[in-house]
Amino acid sequence: MRIGIVTATYQPSRNGVATSTALFAQGLRARGHDVRIFAPRHPQMPPHETGVYRLNTSFAGARALGAPADYPMMLAPGPILTGKLPLRDLEVVHTMHPFLAGQLALGWARLAGAPVVYTAHTQYEQYLHYAPMPKRVSRAVVRPHVAAFARRVDRVLAPGRAMIDMLREYGYQGQVGLFPNPVNLAAFQAANGQEIRAQHHIPADVPLVMYLGRLAPEKNLGVMLHAFEQARASRPELRLLVVGDGPSRAELQSRSREGVTFTGPLPYERVPQALAAADAFITASTSEVLPMSMIEALAAATPLVAAQSPAALDLITEGLNGTVRVPTPADLAAGLLHTLAPERLKTMQRAARESARQYDLTERAAALEQVYAEVLAGKKRRR
Repeated sequence: MRIGIVTATYQPSRNGVATSTALFAQGLRARGHDVRIFAPRHPQMPPHETGVYRLNTSFAGARALGAPADYPMMLAPGPILTGKLPLRDLEVVHTMHPFLAGQLALGWARLAGAPVVYTAHTQYEQYLHYAPMPKRVSRAVVRPHVAAFARRVDRVLAPGRAMIDMLREYGYQGQVGLFPNPVNLAAFQAANGQEIRAQHHIPADVPLVMYLGRLAPEKNLGVMLHAFEQARASRPELRLLVVGDGPSRAELQSRSREGVTFTGPLPYERVPQALAAADAFITASTSEVLPMSMIEALAAATPLVAAQSPAALDLITEGLNGTVRVPTPADLAAGLLHTLAPERLKTMQRAARESARQYDLTERAAALEQVYAEVLAGKKRRR
């Protein structure tokens, strides 16, 4: 199949949508498909990218709208650039966004006579504090737009139950397919965390806790740090690595206590090593859909200690590959101590790795191929 994926964020940007899109492209190409990515330009993008077509962006516009620093705002291409893009022979168009990228996907699909698949990745209302307008105004704009967009496409997918609930709340009552994000299981199974531990002077026998992700207000990181402090009061040998970057980093780092190290961002190719170095992964966020970092932690045999959320309930089988707790420091600290107890940690690590098999890239790519085949067949029948 000739597949066009239209996305408002792509590597080298560091976020779950960019990562999962790149993985799906890799998996689909391995199955023999022609995958074309239409994505925003990025100052750190490689000089030569096979099958990636970059569109103009505005970092100033993105900042004005409150977007993350690593998230350029894509601009609508003019007729000259559009005429140079390989669009007319596309058989399926897939978009990750209901706004500009989604509108481009709809227009390009009409040009090619192709069906459109939409994956709803983002709980937009969790990020309205970034927008330069009152939340009630943003909400009044976002909800009807997302619902209307979902009604215009041929298939709607969601990586987790939280997104299905969101779409229903927004007023979309059509069919939504639960479609989890992928992980390159082999890369995480082969990873060794010794180098990461050595870099941060953490001996092999010291229990290491890790958070990996964006450092921003919606991640509830203050609660996470307090939870770690309370757990460390019982087990002073514990260490915490906070991996990532974001607007909250400086403030969090200034008030963190002994045993906590902020590493800054890591290149994606080192993420398997980082997660393999950890004994447990902790998150206090309640805004996640189905975060790549949590799936990747499971693939690296790192059990999860997570605040109660739809994403945590999707991923965690209580007491086996992790634990779900009320998002308070005391409850998360108790969950961390429970998970790190020597008598159960090894069993939970094995269960974590086993539970990640369902997200393996080869299986997820085959499932996405099937979705495309179904919508393509449906389009042909309607003709």
